[in-house]
Amino acid sequence: MKGFGMIKAGEAAWLEKERPVCGPLDAIVKPTIVAPCSSDTHAYHTAAYTDRILGHEAVGIVEEVGELVTKFKPGDEVVVPCCTPNWLASNMQEMLYTAHDEGLMASFKYLGAKDGVFGEVFHVNQADANLVHMMDGVKPEAALMTVDMMSTGFHAVENAEIKFGDTVCVIGIGPVGLMAVAGCAIRGASRIIAVGTRPKCVEAAKEYGATDIVSYKTGDIVEQVKELTGGGVDKTIIAGGNADTMLQAIMMTKPMGIVSNVNFFDFSAEFKIPALAWGLGMANIDIRGGFCPGGARRIERMMELIKYGRIDTTKIISHTFHGFDKIEDAFWLMDSKVPELIKPIVYID
Repeated sequence: MKGFGMIKAGEAAWLEKERPVCGPLDAIVKPTIVAPCSSDTHAYHTAAYTDRILGHEAVGIVEEVGELVTKFKPGDEVVVPCCTPNWLASNMQEMLYTAHDEGLMASFKYLGAKDGVFGEVFHVNQADANLVHMMDGVKPEAALMTVDMMSTGFHAVENAEIKFGDTVCVIGIGPVGLMAVAGCAIRGASRIIAVGTRPKCVEAAKEYGATDIVSYKTGDIVEQVKELTGGGVDKTIIAGGNADTMLQAIMMTKPMGIVSNVNFFDFSAEFKIPALAWGLGMANIDIRGGFCPGGARRIERMMELIKYGRIDTTKIISHTFHGFDKIEDAFWLMDSKVPELIKPIVYID
């Protein structure tokens, strides 16, 4: 089969691969809508693996199921979480975190362990636990935004333990950061300061509930946030930036606060945190970083928020392509980070 991915780090192209084999618990899915992610482009630039079809955001049609699958059949329209755990792994049995079933982020199988969704078909392990039926009242393109962007952005909010009346700063308002802004508003934050510069992202951030916009182009963001708030924020979410962003987040967060990170930092990044910035270690500021939970129920919950009008995820879709061959164009657009970009999607017509 044909798929778009990376030949090696820094070289991406169309690949010819063997069609995946469906195990007894698994499914083979034909994508109908896909979306490139900055994680895909990051892997393209830095990952060590070779000849790998990329992509981990998809809605599709089931083509084949294993003989032990009970909830799905060929022809079903499905939503596929980006994180598909092995539910039989020991970490899962011990009720540990679902992103790390067999090791660090090992449930993120489409980026590291096997070919992704930018192929003519793709494989889903343990389909009954990792596939979701398309929900009535939810547009497919809206559902597509739940599988990573919404799930990851909302996970940042969950890790930050946003409470009613909290003042929050969200650093980075790409699609994940925008979902974090929306999640903070749903959770009851009173003031949401969004750090970003791209006009479309700023506009969307305001629509999702941002009360203030801070630009790194107009000065130090820590100073700006402290001036706006009279001393700092209760919680800070990192959804973009570089290694220096961690220090900035700590410095703008008040004692007893939480810094919640969902940003993929570069492999070479190192965090340097002066002791004074962390109150000589006595500031009671928690630093948390985590990958979004996996599995079907997580995405069902995300879609229920869409179905009942709590959020419109289609606001983060800025570009639309049609045709399987347009996956390449969408990928390069995502890599370019042009000013008008938020999130591209591709309908596989």
